[in-house]
Amino acid sequence: MTRQAAFALRGHNPDVLTCIANLSNDEVFTPPEFANQMLDTLEEAWAESNDGASIWADPNVTFLDPFTKSGVFLREITRRLTMGLESQISGLEERVDHILTNQVFGIGVTRLTSLLARRSVYCSKDATGEHSIAKSFDRDWGNIWFERTEHTWTGGTRKHDLLDADGSPVVIGRRCRFCSASEDEYSRGSGLESHAYAFIHTDNIKARVNELFGADMQFDVIIGNPPYQLDDGGFGSSAAPIYQLFVEQAKALGPRILSMVIPARWYAGGKGLSEFRAAMLQDRRMRVLDDYPSTTDVFPGVNNRGGICTFLWEDGSDGDVLVRTHEGGQVISELSRPLLEPGADTFIRYNEGLEILRKVVATEGGSATDVSLPSNVRFAEMVSSRKPFGLATNFTGHNDRRPEDLTLYRNGGTAFVSRADVTVGAALIDTTKLFVSYASPGSDDYPHLVLSKPIIAGPGEVATETYLAIGPFASDAEARNAAAYMGTQFFRFMLTLLRISQHVTRSVYAFAPTQDFTRAWTDDDLAEKYGLTAEDLAFIARFVKPVAWAGAFS
Repeated sequence: MTRQAAFALRGHNPDVLTCIANLSNDEVFTPPEFANQMLDTLEEAWAESNDGASIWADPNVTFLDPFTKSGVFLREITRRLTMGLESQISGLEERVDHILTNQVFGIGVTRLTSLLARRSVYCSKDATGEHSIAKSFDRDWGNIWFERTEHTWTGGTRKHDLLDADGSPVVIGRRCRFCSASEDEYSRGSGLESHAYAFIHTDNIKARVNELFGADMQFDVIIGNPPYQLDDGGFGSSAAPIYQLFVEQAKALGPRILSMVIPARWYAGGKGLSEFRAAMLQDRRMRVLDDYPSTTDVFPGVNNRGGICTFLWEDGSDGDVLVRTHEGGQVISELSRPLLEPGADTFIRYNEGLEILRKVVATEGGSATDVSLPSNVRFAEMVSSRKPFGLATNFTGHNDRRPEDLTLYRNGGTAFVSRADVTVGAALIDTTKLFVSYASPGSDDYPHLVLSKPIIAGPGEVATETYLAIGPFASDAEARNAAAYMGTQFFRFMLTLLRISQHVTRSVYAFAPTQDFTRAWTDDDLAEKYGLTAEDLAFIARFVKPVAWAGAFS
């Protein structure tokens, strides 16, 4: 078999990179088809900015995947360059060697994945081995670097009653100053991965990258799928994210183009993402945002609440962003628009949803220049913050009712609690209100339920932070009408414009208008009030399931 034929077999089915299982919660492999969609977007953007030139026909363009796992991005880039450079470097072996030694670079996230990436790109885990298709390397890792990196522990509390082997006080509660990993969880021996990713464990990323590759490096394109949070064995859905750190470091390297796939929850939420969100939404260099509300459309079997997105950022770009919504493998909507609409402080997810929101704002007497509802018609004004009565989720109350006790709604049923234990929300205790679960029900598949059925709560009833409280209402009938309104597809769709995780916080209600709850409301009533078209209603139905308690609550 000739070397050219062997290299061509990269396209043979089945592709091994479509068959391997994810190694952990932190190491989710990117499907080759999806990686190629991102590369198609990159190709189009490059051509538009370079007088139609093909990025794959340029022997000087450099690419970096700074968090490579399976090596799929580097492999597919190499494949495209191999075809694109044929007219300039006719010999296949010479062409491939040039690409691999001069144009394609990677940084592994773990030792195992670095070996896998080298096998994918070089056909050998040893870039200098006899089976390697690169022939000019003098180092076994080629251009796909990995060495174990350690966390830098800071802070903590010195416990003088706990002494180490040397008799010194033990320090507990330290965290890594770069990624905030807990020393208790990630202070590991050499037999386990440290998950201290080199790309984000440095104060000077340019100097660090130059040190890794032993040269003054300037990358034209940075592309890949970074770790989303620290590997916790599949637990910790509320763990602090770290993908934003990779985005920020990549920008600091000064590429011409940056493209990544990351969770979509940065649009409107996410622990510790406020500054990152503001920077992303106001960055005029953002050029394309591909939104995938259902994660399983990209990563089968992965339930990342809120979906995922890819973005393409281009240095020197200054304008609106092409926002595309994907569903079931198809682009169902695309529109060039600002990521941050006037009057909003978060990204409004759906293009059609933006038009529906504008109709609602106009009907409610809002400004013609922004998308904020007037304060007197915001349903969110009736919604409590977390812990509406100051009682944590794990607060259980007691089972035997005593005089003056309040009824407590908690996870798993009801109990009783002393009025003295209720530290906030006193004004709601003796009113009629609604309790609705703080967590969204069901899976991440569309269409969503969005909300659980509300509970009518009367005077003397309170809840733990499992629920948000909504009210107060003048009567039981008004509370029932409000609950029925919350069941309409219209209302729950207005929440999806801001809901990007399992948690339905008060802020998620910001675009939902309130109504006159002396009467009942149906989706037909709301469509007439806001001038919604058949197309609007069909779009809403794509994302929100009907429920039995809409329109008439019982």
